[in-house]
Amino acid sequence: MSNLNGVFRREWGPAVAALARWCGDLTVAEDAVQEACAEALRAWPRDGLPDSPGGWLVTVARNRARDRLRRESIRPGKELKAVLGDIAAIRARTDGVDPHPVRDDELRMMFTCAHPALDRQSQLALTLRLVSGLTVAEIARALLQTEAAVGQRIPRAKNKIRHANIPLRVPPAALLPERTPHVLGCIYLVFTEGYWSTAGPSAIRDELCDEGVRLAGELCSLMPHEPEAHALAALVLLHDSRRATRVDDAGALVPLDEQDRRRWDRGRITRGLDRLRHAEGSTGPYLPQAVIAALHATAPSWEQTDWTTICAAYDRLLQQTDSPVVQANRALAVGFRDGWDAGLAALEKVANDPRLARLSLVASVRADLLRRAGRPGEAVAWYRTALESNGSQPGRDFLRRRITECGG
Repeated sequence: MSNLNGVFRREWGPAVAALARWCGDLTVAEDAVQEACAEALRAWPRDGLPDSPGGWLVTVARNRARDRLRRESIRPGKELKAVLGDIAAIRARTDGVDPHPVRDDELRMMFTCAHPALDRQSQLALTLRLVSGLTVAEIARALLQTEAAVGQRIPRAKNKIRHANIPLRVPPAALLPERTPHVLGCIYLVFTEGYWSTAGPSAIRDELCDEGVRLAGELCSLMPHEPEAHALAALVLLHDSRRATRVDDAGALVPLDEQDRRRWDRGRITRGLDRLRHAEGSTGPYLPQAVIAALHATAPSWEQTDWTTICAAYDRLLQQTDSPVVQANRALAVGFRDGWDAGLAALEKVANDPRLARLSLVASVRADLLRRAGRPGEAVAWYRTALESNGSQPGRDFLRRRITECGG
């Protein structure tokens, strides 16, 4: 049953979202699904994988949640009344029909966690944990924060929802747009963690890539006139078109300039370009990123890549965000457009940004620019620096390969 971790990762978000909708308590939902996963580890190797692993987990988790609420009902006084009220509410929710247009439980959870009473970082951390099942370490890397900060932020957010009686429901349709930026950000981070896995044995986490593409499509269906949703959908589709070529048969990373473009998914490229056309009028950060992805996806070859337009898209993106990650990636593009020394000079502007201190990005970009500039000795030193802070095994293997190629 070596595939159980993949099953749990794939089913975690839908199960927690379904349980939260059912019982109205985020902590109860998460704890119940964790107990169901523990039970699955005992039962599935013995009995075999059920036909519907997700349905099995939700059923067991619902029983665990019901048992917990019943145990809580023995408490005296007001707590007894409150818990009995919870149980009555559960029955009402499971028996009734929800007329709200958001049919996907995970999107429902995302909009719920986007409540304006929570600050943006708490919204993101809570959603990435509950919906996508990312670990605290993965969320910390995605949000450029420490693990300790994220570890404190998530329970505080859940407690605030509970104590402030924030309802676990989607707001009225008229209020959806004000929460859309949060939902877009979460979908983007889910896909990104799948496409560029920051830790673990695999370079790509297919279940998160699939989830990001699916949720982006669901959001477009929910809000067909929202250009930001189409821009994000275009971005993830165009990136995802290259997923199969990002690693070789042995699981080793293959950089973009070495990928076999004949194997790119033309169907996803076509769909991504169509989404890009529907994104006209977008003023957010996803449109320029989608433009960059489209330029790579449609270039006949690496040598014919339009670096001038790519740099212009990065410039537009930097007008909307002060992300040091964007600045570092722009420096590499500048190197291809204006020469490696120009790229190194652009990288210096962000090299000491403390938000990148725990990442290998600056060292990796600097090493690549130096290698392409014909300075292998200096490149080796920076590849080794990047190696110190890269938590992905395929990423580390790739850096070691570059060190060997440079004679290190």
